[in-house]
Amino acid sequence: MLPPFITRLGPRIDRVGASLSPLGLRILLAWEFYEAGIEKLHGQNWFADIAQRFPFPFSRLSPDLNWTMATWLELSCSLALLLGLGTRAVAYVLWVLTVVAIAAVHWPEHWSGLAELWRGYAISDQGYGNFKLPLIYLAMLLPLMLGGGGSLSLDRLFRHAAPDLVRGGSLGWGVVAFALCLPLIALLPLPATIGALIGLASIALHLAKSRRPAPALSAA
Repeated sequence: MLPPFITRLGPRIDRVGASLSPLGLRILLAWEFYEAGIEKLHGQNWFADIAQRFPFPFSRLSPDLNWTMATWLELSCSLALLLGLGTRAVAYVLWVLTVVAIAAVHWPEHWSGLAELWRGYAISDQGYGNFKLPLIYLAMLLPLMLGGGGSLSLDRLFRHAAPDLVRGGSLGWGVVAFALCLPLIALLPLPATIGALIGLASIALHLAKSRRPAPALSAA
């Protein structure tokens, strides 16, 4: 049996972690995306060279528009992420932006099988892609999308009262599955499409259940 001191320590560390863990992710990601935005702001537009690799609907936009959107999204979202303002929405915008960057820049043009694809999990491109760093960004964005900016954020300051935690249920799981898988169709069409469809099915299931009339109470 653990001493009382140890059992009381765990919840206290949990509360500190709820503040510091999201803050650490926000600061690091804000710096990385800010650097990328500044480089684009002061650099030359090279999107025309890879325009054919952009996934839909960005493939329908001009390279100049895509460059401008990427530049200012990276700059504005990095600031919002640092402040913890609209953290979930901002993290999702950066999630989509990163998936598009992987598809257009870091994903191998041709691959057969997961073993060959995994050779692209690298920092430098040896002909198999180099999606290691953006994949790490996706993993870091995930807890911010799902958990928010934490206690040390403007989101928490502007929220008058924290809502009670509820179970995710079919609606929560469905929305998350659909939102995460939809951009990933640009990278892994079949499994991502299946995931998005499962998400839609979960949402539809929740809506169908919520529309069912409540059973009538029988007379005593």
